[in-house]
Amino acid sequence: MTATGTGTVPTGIRLTAPAPGWAIDADVVVVGSGVAGLTAALRCAAAGRRTVVVTKARLDDGSTRWAQGGIAAALGEGDTPEQHLADTLVAGAGLCDEDAVRTLVTEGPAAVHRLIGTGARFDPTPGGEGIALTREGGHHRRRIAHAGGDATGAEISRALVAAVRAAGLRTIENALVLDLLTDERGRAAGVTLHVMGEGRHDGVGAVHAPAVVLATGGMGQVFSATTNPAVSTGDGVALALRAGAEVSDLEFVQFHPTVLYLGAEAEGQQPLISEAVRGEGAHLVDADGHRFMAGQHELAELAPRDIVAKAIMRRAHETGTDHMFLDARHFGAAMWETRFPTILAACRSHGIDPVTQPIPVAPAAHYASGGVRTDLWGRTTVPGLYACGEVACTGVHGANRLASNSLLEGLVFAERIATDLTTDAPDADAAPGEQGGATAPDTAASPGTPPWAPAAPEGTPALPLLAPEARTQVQRVMTDGAGVLRSAGSLARAAAALDRLHQDAAAAGGDGAPDLKAPEPGVEAWEATNLLCVARVLVAAAQRREETRGCHWREDHPGREDAAWRRHFRITLGTGRTLAVHTTKTAAFPPTAPGPSAPAPGAPSA
Repeated sequence: MTATGTGTVPTGIRLTAPAPGWAIDADVVVVGSGVAGLTAALRCAAAGRRTVVVTKARLDDGSTRWAQGGIAAALGEGDTPEQHLADTLVAGAGLCDEDAVRTLVTEGPAAVHRLIGTGARFDPTPGGEGIALTREGGHHRRRIAHAGGDATGAEISRALVAAVRAAGLRTIENALVLDLLTDERGRAAGVTLHVMGEGRHDGVGAVHAPAVVLATGGMGQVFSATTNPAVSTGDGVALALRAGAEVSDLEFVQFHPTVLYLGAEAEGQQPLISEAVRGEGAHLVDADGHRFMAGQHELAELAPRDIVAKAIMRRAHETGTDHMFLDARHFGAAMWETRFPTILAACRSHGIDPVTQPIPVAPAAHYASGGVRTDLWGRTTVPGLYACGEVACTGVHGANRLASNSLLEGLVFAERIATDLTTDAPDADAAPGEQGGATAPDTAASPGTPPWAPAAPEGTPALPLLAPEARTQVQRVMTDGAGVLRSAGSLARAAAALDRLHQDAAAAGGDGAPDLKAPEPGVEAWEATNLLCVARVLVAAAQRREETRGCHWREDHPGREDAAWRRHFRITLGTGRTLAVHTTKTAAFPPTAPGPSAPAPGAPSA
């Protein structure tokens, strides 16, 4: 992709796919079934909006269920939102949007109590008079509420799924969202999707709605080893880019420092060893038992994740290995069995007993701190398109997410989106997000696409599909060139390899490459294409950021350079499939309404 200086405009780019063969209508369509998606859907439905939830797997199989540690909020005695704010800003390494963080920590405690009111059950204190709280990396106080010991996400998912089913919301499970539909004014008008396991291999339908909420989770599958489930293929970010929305901070991929090490060739989803294990007193040691985090940071093993991940990698290089160890043998069997039963079972299933052995650990891709850029109400730069949860970039996380802030961010900003969508507005012609209302026209469900929500017009360029077998190539390229350690050379090699994959996909079936057969439209090809799209944008951003900040580690630029780089990239995809890269003037984001901005260093001006 080539950087240009153009502003945000609708691209008309879409995935290669048939036209929708069926359609349903709604006021709001929510894509995703984690804490962010289901919270937004429940609040919208409670306000009387016809809400449809589309989810890629089963309703209870979103990314939220994999969250072990907990949800952070100033709930404990002596703790305050201001202290939570301070810890979040430190972890974000100078790139947090302070207004967004203040919104998160101020509204967070009440949002957690509303979640409890929805049915979530957190572990109580020994006396049962309150919520048990623990510490994790970067937190100076115990403010992490957990459930089932280390099954917080599963409990939150259980409660929200039960509430959705009790409310009778319409859901479409096992459905991969493809592209955004827009009306004649360029506003969101629904999504196209494919329901897996039903109908044709390439069958496509549509949900028509004037408000679309992306809550699709992350993109960890862009790397070979990740804590993310197989469904985390960056679908929401890729959809938003094709729709002309801005994305920001994609270079800041958090590598969780303590993932169960299963060997250098391990690929796919890897077992996470929650930060809460260190919060309860586990130590990081090398093969000789030396505790190497002591003296590295005032919080030692509880330093922010980027600092711990870098320390592990440095010590591994110094000792000629590729992993370290987490020693929690002093917990004893009873504590492991009651506080961390999920982690204990995962370790034992791989032949490691944490009660008697140090746990081999290494960093792996865990969380995308960036995503689709939004304002404080979840509005993107495309009218009517909202985003919340990991797919969004609210400005809360900056260059590195503070532990257990992710569930809280999904919860708080999902509620804010619902507020924006369900506030009555006097201007009936205003787009969702401009005046707050969202109501679909009075049209019956019918096959095809009604006039108010046209699909891409004739002649719109379809994005060439990547062959499904190239997915592993994308992952290996990204792991080698854009993983924990990056440099100009590694990123250049990654960019070149990704460009070759893109060019091969574009040439497949054409006169220039008669031997390359274009893949058939289908889930595997659509996912691989989305991964390639987000990978190329991530690498482009990482190449431009010539400093080390947060979870972006440039070996050739080891220092943090606030004067030049304490700002965000705002990236869009143009009609010619070129990137427009601009920067903000400060760490604060401008309004999401499109407008001029300064081009990034190295990017041609408009």
